[in-house]
Parts: sequence; C-alpha cells; structure tokens
Amino acid sequence: MSWAEELSACGARVEAVLERWLPPSGRKPCRLHEAMRYAALGGGKRVRPALVYFTGRALGVAPERLDGPAAAVELIHAYSLVHDDLPAMDDDDLRRGRPTCHRAFDEATAILAGDALQVLAFEILADDPAMTPATAGRLEIIRLLARAAGTAGMAGGQAIDLEAAGQVPSVAELEHMHRLKTGALIHASVLMAAASADTLPPGAAAGLDHYGRALGLAFQVQDDILDVEGETAVLGKRAHADAALDKPNYPAVAGLEAAKKRLRELHDEAVGALAPLGEAAAPLRWLSGWLTERRH
Repeated sequence: MSWAEELSACGARVEAVLERWLPPSGRKPCRLHEAMRYAALGGGKRVRPALVYFTGRALGVAPERLDGPAAAVELIHAYSLVHDDLPAMDDDDLRRGRPTCHRAFDEATAILAGDALQVLAFEILADDPAMTPATAGRLEIIRLLARAAGTAGMAGGQAIDLEAAGQVPSVAELEHMHRLKTGALIHASVLMAAASADTLPPGAAAGLDHYGRALGLAFQVQDDILDVEGETAVLGKRAHADAALDKPNYPAVAGLEAAKKRLRELHDEAVGALAPLGEAAAPLRWLSGWLTERRH
C-alpha cells in the first residue's frame, strides 16, 4: 500500500477499536452514550492515532499493542473538541462538516460527553490486555497522555488561548501556546508508541522526541494558515474563526509569508530529527509532509 493508503487503514483500524470500547447507544443513559459516539466516531483525520501506528511501525511494534494508545489519544482529542466548541469557549456550530456536539444534543450533554470520553481514554490504557506487558511502559504511556492533556499541555494551552483574545503576543509566546494547546497531544502520540516498544535503537528516543515537538507546532501553524486561506466547506469547520473571536494566530502575529516559512522550517526540523531511525522512519517523514501540505 502507499503511505496514503496506510493512513486510511490506520483511520479505519482506530475507528473499529473505538467502536469496541465506546458504550452502545442503546445502553442507559442513552442520550449521553449517543453523544459520546457522535463526537468520537465517523469523522476527522485521525492524525494522532496515525502517529501512534506510524511510529510503532518504524520501531517494529505490533499494531495490536498500539490499539489502546491510539484509541486513547483520539478520545482525548475528541473530548477537547467537544469542550472547545462550547459557547463558553470558542462557541462553534460546525465541526467536521456537521453540527457540533452541543448543537446536535445540548450543552449539558456535551459537557458530560466530553468528561466521559476523557476518562474512557484512561480506562482503556489501564485495561487493554494487548498493550505492552511491561508495567513501567504502561505507566509511562498513562503519564504521557495525562501530562499532554493537563495544564502542562492541552488544557493549559487552551487557557492561554482564551486569555490571549484581543492581545498581540510575541511570536515566542504564540509558539508556546501552540506547543501546549495542539502540539502536546501530537508529541505524546509519538512518545506513547515509543513507550510501547521493548527496546529502542540508539538515538531513537531523542530523535522521536524532537520530531514530535516540531511536528506538533507545525500542525498548528498550518491550521492557522488554513484559518486565513481556507474555506468553511473544505475545512469542515468555520473559516476565519480566529479573526472573528479576535484571537491571535501565526499569520496575524508574524505575517502570512513568515508563517509559511516557519512551517517549512518545522517540517525540515521534524524530518531531520528522524535520522537515527534511517529508512524505518519513511512513514513518519511522509506523514510530516502530508500534514504540512494539507488543505483541511
């Protein structure tokens, strides 16, 4: 298969894993379970699970061992989108080309759905029998995801983002926010796969750490560019949302051409960091290019 086909296969794989772990919609409380499934299934690029699987492939880790981390990181991402879309946050009506969770259901149900998706992620990491048999490895995976989702990661970045409305941060301040809000979960996706391996080649740990950090920031810089240049119908979410909310993004702070230059630099940095893995890192190199050239 081509790498694009492999990416699609990763999406289908994690979709099946999520389907198994999510409560059925017919189980009470039915409306909550319906909202959880609505938020987590049937949409999205599945970037974070793909990073788990592609990193594992580069390290020779069996896909079955990676299913739990891949599903868990996608559930954390899904919960964050449900909460970010709420009126108290970004107040969005469209996500992945359809109504946001609180519009399809209601605000209270959306809050509970996000809460439940978050804790299900950690239930999977605690219970999945196919994950690494090493206790230390499993605990490290749990730690990585918890840190990436908390105040040192996604939640902290969102708080900074809310506080930044109407402000003009420096480029360094903006990059710090992006590394937390978006980059931390992408970085964790790479490291959770590495923690699933029995052994790592020399230099691989540092290289993957650097790759994940650079790619995480690159992903958000590209998102910022697409918010300026993209169209709602293509993006599947509201275009020009940052300007509407008076929130800073990379083109607004540094200029559009500077943002595109920074994006290229980060892609080169990510690819260069994979040198210790040699040809085994081919899928990760391809994925960096795909993510930095995407149009939605």
